[in-house]
Amino acid sequence: MASNRNCVIRLSRYKNALYRFEKLGFVKVFSDNLGEAVGVTAAQVRKDFSLFGITGNKRGGYQVKALIEKMNEILGKNELQNVVIVGSGNIGNALIKYKGFEKEGIKIVAAFDIDPAKFRDNSEIPVLSLERLKDFVKKSDVKIGVLAVPDIAAQQVADMMISSGIKGILNFAPINLRAPADIIVNYVNLELEIENLIYFVNAMDKTGKKSR
Repeated sequence: MASNRNCVIRLSRYKNALYRFEKLGFVKVFSDNLGEAVGVTAAQVRKDFSLFGITGNKRGGYQVKALIEKMNEILGKNELQNVVIVGSGNIGNALIKYKGFEKEGIKIVAAFDIDPAKFRDNSEIPVLSLERLKDFVKKSDVKIGVLAVPDIAAQQVADMMISSGIKGILNFAPINLRAPADIIVNYVNLELEIENLIYFVNAMDKTGKKSR
């Protein structure tokens, strides 16, 4: 499972690199180009592609436009994916306001909260009572949800999301969630990532000072 997930992450990176190549006017690319763009070997690119039946010509390379279309198909981006956010605090509001999702085939259709002061039924992206989550998910055929609530409430809210029909959760709360085997949970821990950066930057500084 971990190796498959890593491969899918690399596919997303290849796709983003392909969009950059397309903007630069490239019609064709080679595995070397893609490998260099995302920091892997050309052999790794070809191996990843072979897992999904993507083939190219060693001399002719890959057609950029066709490869983007194929990756969007694999990643489920050829159809608009409805997504809900639970928790309209700082993170939730930042995601609601972000304008770059739709070009990636992602549409935030609603947010949910328990605080009546945050409810905005008539907004372009409404903020609704958490009690309305189940009906909304079923009515709008939503399978993906973003969890942006405090850690103390995260498990309870995740259980509500799952019982409502959500199949995949992106969790911003700094807590591991218990979920059935058929539910996909991805984690984004901003504090941990920044903490790791601080450690490695400080470690490099100390190493540099010692070497001088």
